[in-house]
Amino acid sequence: MPATPLTLLVGTTKGAFLVAAGTDRRTWDISGPHCGGWCINHMAGDPRTGTIWAGGGGDFFGAGVWRSDDQGQNWDLTRLSKGQMDDWAAQDPDFAAMIGWTDAPLPFATEFQQVWSLGFAHDTLYAGTKPANLLKSTDRGTTWARVDALTDHDSAKDWNPGAAGLVLHSIVFDPGSAEKQWVGISAAGVFATEDGGRSWQRRNRLSNAEACGHHDHPAAPRDGETGHCVHNIVRANGDTDLLYQQNHHGVWRSPDGGRSWDDITPGLPSTFGFPIRVHPHDPRTIWTLPLNGDMAGRFPPDAACAVWRSRDGGETWGRCARACRRRTAISPSCARPWPVMPKTRPAFTSAPIPARSSPASTKATPGTRSPATCPPSSRSKHWTARADARKTLIERAFSLFYDRVTPTPNPGGFTCPSAPLSPSGSMTPTTSPPPSSPPGASPAW
Repeated sequence: MPATPLTLLVGTTKGAFLVAAGTDRRTWDISGPHCGGWCINHMAGDPRTGTIWAGGGGDFFGAGVWRSDDQGQNWDLTRLSKGQMDDWAAQDPDFAAMIGWTDAPLPFATEFQQVWSLGFAHDTLYAGTKPANLLKSTDRGTTWARVDALTDHDSAKDWNPGAAGLVLHSIVFDPGSAEKQWVGISAAGVFATEDGGRSWQRRNRLSNAEACGHHDHPAAPRDGETGHCVHNIVRANGDTDLLYQQNHHGVWRSPDGGRSWDDITPGLPSTFGFPIRVHPHDPRTIWTLPLNGDMAGRFPPDAACAVWRSRDGGETWGRCARACRRRTAISPSCARPWPVMPKTRPAFTSAPIPARSSPASTKATPGTRSPATCPPSSRSKHWTARADARKTLIERAFSLFYDRVTPTPNPGGFTCPSAPLSPSGSMTPTTSPPPSSPPGASPAW
């Protein structure tokens, strides 16, 4: 069966990118950077209309959510909190005029610096922030309100930040019920609501309290609970609330919506990692990408990148690495794209990729190089082979999770994934804010 055309939504420290492929996956159209040079932590889309949202920010810009209603051609920004830019503009009228700044009040002042995660379901858009808050919008991102029952949870005073701060990074929905929702906070754990956010339960309890007896890592399970530094959570499709979690220490499975967690780490080469994904049609098939430990470099064991798969819900694991060179280490973020899959491709222009990215759409053909960016000695079979190997590796990472997904017919042609990963080890493409620049300076693309 031919592959479905898809577009990846990619958030980076230099903005948002849309990467589109045809059914043969041999050419990729790259559009971006979008969103005015903002650091983008996560992107999401509406399956019915094709609307795309991008959340991010940082110390300079503050936090905000960008929206495009025309597949990335135009973007509008809803700012949520203040940044250094506002302080500069308030003191420098020329700078304020240059950037079009006005002293309009922002809804959350200085309460948080970044939007870290987005999720859209049941006609409501949600955003997780740093520090951890959960926001919701019922008008497609124009106005926002805080979900106070989570922010003011009785345990909030005991929440501790991970390495990159106290971040709400995972937002998980039940497609069949708007009342059910789960979030992951690093490092406070998993929280769940079954009444539409009016109340929340903290759900980190182990199914077997003795399972934590042999762990001595500071982030390991203890006192009958998983470690609270959860890195990523996903829900399997189906009528049961089957959840999977990649924790700072271990991989865990919950058959009951997080009320109890089983340790399914045995069989993996390490306890540490960030991504966890579940097959869209088979709830017992899951993937993760183990790393060698938080104090050992945070790269794949033996510098050999490999996705690990279980076909029985984590009872056994196998290494999926036929497309990976034994000594090829890549950023683990490559295995956690944020895709949407359109029925039809946007009309991009075609041009060789230049040495630096430009806002214009470009088209890349794996195995080739533009003469302007590659010396004559490099245009050889050797370089083509390496390019093909990289293409195979990237395509495997992307298609591993999504090739067999058949999107339901809809005008926008999009299906969207869950939340981004925890920041506690720079897993998402945008784990740190862009450096502040003096007034008038342009971003260094």
